[in-house]
Amino acid sequence: MSAKRIDGKMISQQVRIRVKSEVEKISDRITPGLAAVLVGEDPASRIYVRNKRKKCEEVGIYSEEHPLPESTSEDALLSLIDKLNQDPKIHGILVQLPLPDQIQERRILEAVLPEKDVDGFHYLNVGKLVANEPGFVPCTPLGIIEMLNTLGVEMKGANAVVVGRSNIVGKPAALLLLHRHATVTICHSRTKNLAAVCREADILIAAIGKPQFIKADMVKEGATVIDVGINRLPDGRLVGDVDFEAVQERAGAITPVPGGVGPMTIAMLLSNTLQSAKWTAGLA
Repeated sequence: MSAKRIDGKMISQQVRIRVKSEVEKISDRITPGLAAVLVGEDPASRIYVRNKRKKCEEVGIYSEEHPLPESTSEDALLSLIDKLNQDPKIHGILVQLPLPDQIQERRILEAVLPEKDVDGFHYLNVGKLVANEPGFVPCTPLGIIEMLNTLGVEMKGANAVVVGRSNIVGKPAALLLLHRHATVTICHSRTKNLAAVCREADILIAAIGKPQFIKADMVKEGATVIDVGINRLPDGRLVGDVDFEAVQERAGAITPVPGGVGPMTIAMLLSNTLQSAKWTAGLA
């Protein structure tokens, strides 16, 4: 029996509808605003930023794009961020990664005010996540939790395995699951008996960046499998970190690639921007 396919497009649309409704409710007090900063000419990043702006317009969030040339200096970028930090129209600042070699990524991310850090990358927000206090959480792991909640997946007491330990997905996803009383194991390239560890998972999150790495024999019968990876094969096909065709015959529910986790990331960015505006206006 094939697994239930988790429709990230549908769930993300539900989030956007909710955000739009809340934006309308507070429109007499404040209009949430998001600024996207893009350094360089990377086509994929440009498409991503353009999609974010389109989704902002759909839900009533004010948005700005700040495209900068590849040669932009670190000081020039810091100057722009300082300007956005002081702009009352802007409640969220997104700096598209990666940045050119001449710019120190961490210095830029720490320059964004924590209360406008809707990507959840500032050390203060990372600390709040560890302490389980209100703050901004990276959008992809936040979207994963939204999916699990929507599906009614029981996290309390579940065995959760996260394959990947990045600061953007793996670690925050593990913390979010831990705060929801799951028993969490984080795996990585040096984990011994990885397949055996994965087979214990009621919830398996793959965020390792290796195409079709998770095979059917690594998955527990009936497990919920969340595939964060997006990899392009030599033949042009996009695949995740999970061998979808094989694993769907064993899992209880699984996200496809594309159409799974990806749409959730933008939806949660909109949600974080709304939350920032509400905090600014004293509405939350």
